[in-house]
Amino acid sequence: MAMTGVAFCFGCWPDGPVVPPPCVRCGSRREYYTSGVCARCHPSACPTVDSCLDCHAWGATRTHKWLCHGCLTWRRNNPVVGPCPYCARTLHLGGDRSACRLCYKQASMVRGTDGTLDLEGANRHGQQLFLADMFLRRGLRRPQPPDGDEVLPPPVEPHEQLTLLTVPRDLAAHGRRALHQRADPRRAAELDQHARDLAAELGWSTRQVKDTYYGLRIVLGLQDATAGPIKASDVNLLADIDLPVWTVLAVLSRADILEEDRTPALDIWFASQTAGLPAPMAEELGIWFGVMKHGSPTPPRRRPRAEITINVHTRWALPTLRTWAAAGHTSLREITREHVLDALPASGNPRSTAGQGLKSIFRLLKARGVLFIDPTSRVKTGDHQKREPLPADVAAIRRGLNSPNPTRAAVVALVAFHGLRPGHLLRLKLTDVRDGRAYVDGRTIVLAEPVRERLAAYLNERRRRWPNTANPHLFIHHLSATRTEPVGRRWIYRIVGPELSPSAIREDRILNETHATGGDSRRLADLFGLSIAASGRYTATLDHPDLTADAQRSPSGS
Repeated sequence: MAMTGVAFCFGCWPDGPVVPPPCVRCGSRREYYTSGVCARCHPSACPTVDSCLDCHAWGATRTHKWLCHGCLTWRRNNPVVGPCPYCARTLHLGGDRSACRLCYKQASMVRGTDGTLDLEGANRHGQQLFLADMFLRRGLRRPQPPDGDEVLPPPVEPHEQLTLLTVPRDLAAHGRRALHQRADPRRAAELDQHARDLAAELGWSTRQVKDTYYGLRIVLGLQDATAGPIKASDVNLLADIDLPVWTVLAVLSRADILEEDRTPALDIWFASQTAGLPAPMAEELGIWFGVMKHGSPTPPRRRPRAEITINVHTRWALPTLRTWAAAGHTSLREITREHVLDALPASGNPRSTAGQGLKSIFRLLKARGVLFIDPTSRVKTGDHQKREPLPADVAAIRRGLNSPNPTRAAVVALVAFHGLRPGHLLRLKLTDVRDGRAYVDGRTIVLAEPVRERLAAYLNERRRRWPNTANPHLFIHHLSATRTEPVGRRWIYRIVGPELSPSAIREDRILNETHATGGDSRRLADLFGLSIAASGRYTATLDHPDLTADAQRSPSGS
């Protein structure tokens, strides 16, 4: 505002702007209001919190004339006004040094162990401001018990120091820079003991134990606080300097101080797949992804789905979703039944897969109340076309059975003679194979003599290469031998070889048994754990002219 009777504010003054005059009450030039008074002093203004007039502490209000409680009391007890000899401001002076309150506060904050106040030295290079009314007052002192016993302070709850700025660390670029020397010795000793215990249980080598010790100290040196959990993302940095990550993670997990903050691979993949979609559509797909991954304990309840299911349904639906996004649709709420019918392929597996992916998304979002209607309702997409099982290359199976690698020979023998799935081979433990039998998913399989011979050769090789391993699984490799986890599915396919896959060998074995028994579905269910529908896929090949008993000869049926 401007002065009374003037139609211009000081910013719009003709030939201006004009600097407003100082307030007639406080003398400041801040935020002029009207009638010669600033907004902080005018009774009709609505000022907010401001700084104290004397000590500049933030938090003063107009209730106490823009003074904090400390300065208000200081003025009352020290009426003498004059220039402060240390900050040269004209204020109420007090104490034996005749200084202002802010100079006394600065000197008391930096006082030495002897308790003396050096006002001149403390205020020579500036002053530390503070928040108003945050000092302990006499009325807030802790009461003493009547019997004179000392009252212990309440225990301090552990807290985590929040990070102001997240700066990515690059150990490969900057080197290790003696980070291991910054580790807390007491904490490092505790983790070393956990590492020794874990190494003794899992049979780690001397090199692994040494690298684990070093990695633990580097991770401890990266921490800003000496206590609290350690993030898994900090441990991943060890890979940049060729130190083991999984052993350090195992030790921290055993010590119960590991904080898992890494983004799962499925989340990263889903975010990359939906990155090009409109924001509303991507948000709706995020809701579907969250329920599919974690389930829902609230109605409508839903169990979490496997990662492969989420992956497959996403890949089946994404081409259609991208087509709708390119056509200008920004949300799934805009999709109608006509859009779905126009986008679906005419027939075959492309139609059934795309339809199943879209139905999975729209049904869930409709049940969660995200969409008003389900446009895929009563839209027939057909069933997936089943692939007819085919016999495998007999010569390739024989080469696998007679392989000089005992691991490959044992894996191929279990699949070729007994039709085990890759998942069975992963989960099979040493205790599941005993007395010439294998116990798989509640079934007892009497092992054939060629299988027993190859398993015995593999077990001898396993015992020779990893005598101290604690891994309970039957099949292990040089990495899993020092852990307790099973091998991966990719390892099973790689050990069988590039010529065949475990699934193809299993199909050949079931197909051979189907033709040898004349299509006995009960026998197929007992031998291979098939359902009636799955066994029907094999019995349907009995009348095929190229799959007769004379044409189908393989070592799995010999």
